[in-house]
Amino acid sequence: MANNALIKDFEALLGPENVFSSEADRQSYSYDSAVLAPVVPSLVVRPTTCEQLGQCVKKLYDNGIPMTVRGAGTNLSGGVIPDAPDTVVILTNGLNRILEINENDLYAVVEPGVITAQFAAAVEKRGLFYPPDPGSQSVSTIGGNIAENAGGLRGLKYGVTKDYVMGVEFFDATGEVVKSGSRTVKCVTGYNLAGMLTQSEGTLGVISQAVLKLVPPPKAAKALMAVFDDLQKAAEAVAGIIAAHVVPCTLEFLDNNTIVRVDDFTHAGLPREAAAILLIEVDGHPAQVADDAEAVERVLRASGATAVHVARDAAEKNKLWEARRMALPVLARARPTTILEDATVPRSQIPAMMRVVTDIAAKYRVEVGTFGHAGDGNLHPTFLCDKRDADEFARVEAAIDEMFEAAIGLHGTLSGEHGIGTAKAKWLEKETSRGTILFSQRLRRALDPKGLLNPTKLVSIRGGAR
Repeated sequence: MANNALIKDFEALLGPENVFSSEADRQSYSYDSAVLAPVVPSLVVRPTTCEQLGQCVKKLYDNGIPMTVRGAGTNLSGGVIPDAPDTVVILTNGLNRILEINENDLYAVVEPGVITAQFAAAVEKRGLFYPPDPGSQSVSTIGGNIAENAGGLRGLKYGVTKDYVMGVEFFDATGEVVKSGSRTVKCVTGYNLAGMLTQSEGTLGVISQAVLKLVPPPKAAKALMAVFDDLQKAAEAVAGIIAAHVVPCTLEFLDNNTIVRVDDFTHAGLPREAAAILLIEVDGHPAQVADDAEAVERVLRASGATAVHVARDAAEKNKLWEARRMALPVLARARPTTILEDATVPRSQIPAMMRVVTDIAAKYRVEVGTFGHAGDGNLHPTFLCDKRDADEFARVEAAIDEMFEAAIGLHGTLSGEHGIGTAKAKWLEKETSRGTILFSQRLRRALDPKGLLNPTKLVSIRGGAR
């Protein structure tokens, strides 16, 4: 636990109600959604203004204390687990104001603790659209979305968080404020530091404010559910839709294990006998929506879909998407341990990756429920097990190792949207190179010479500059 003098300093700066030093409070911030050992921090602080945030960072830097920044803690790679018991966690959920929604210039300015879904709803009320929609959007925060470059169901057509970050303000490791980007469509003033902060996982700076691009909402949309009696036919249909040069807003995949468990919980009326289903939405101008929906249906039937159901209205469409969003929470109820992965491959390789997952599950005798953003190659094989069973968990770990080897072999990536954190750091060099690791470490040490910002995450600089 932090010493009393430091606690008193933070209480004077933030107010006692925003300094958490009890054992129970600190334990609440010792873990994230990854299956990794928790680490209890020495102290947790919650600034409520940008000025306070910068002062917190400076105080910790001046005292040589490691810091981990935490939004809602929904990340899945260990990114907000404290590095060591002497770490102080800085919460950003107290910085939760939407500062501006500009309808004329199509941007918004927000603080990092703004909840994603609440921001999207506020934008929608103004007749605009913020597309990034991570599965955790009802609780995740904008700062965390930027730090992890969060994706979501609409990533296929609309892109991910990085495509909407126009500018950021952040504090460097010493507590100095840094500004990059602009409210303008074009800006080449200085280095692209906003791009550098995006997906940096709290290792390069602490975000205090972001300028986000908004777009006009689509005028029409149509949702379809396609049923398949063979998993590979569904995978081939995904590749076929993209090859037909149709870009749906969303193109999601659920295997039978996921379908049955979701239907048991939601009673959504999903086809329980299906080997797989695809959930597809096309949007845009009404005429284009009609053409795209017709083209998608042709591909689905040609690929062997046993049924194609078109949602009759918005309520039915929303019911389908709610069922998809429940996939992870429902699978997580099945066994004591849930390991959600996000190995991602080029879209044309989805059929090959699905075969890999199926073969690996059989080879290692592990239970896997697979769902995900098939349209952008981002699958979520979810391993269901009990970590307390040493033999079973060893088989799961071996299966995951082989899955990542296969994904990289298919010119894919370790992570489409969950980040590296500590959970995937051991595989990073396999996808990149030794030079990439060394370059990244030199960059971090130059910006954070004491090695205090999330030091073991992404590429570790534990031990400071060397």
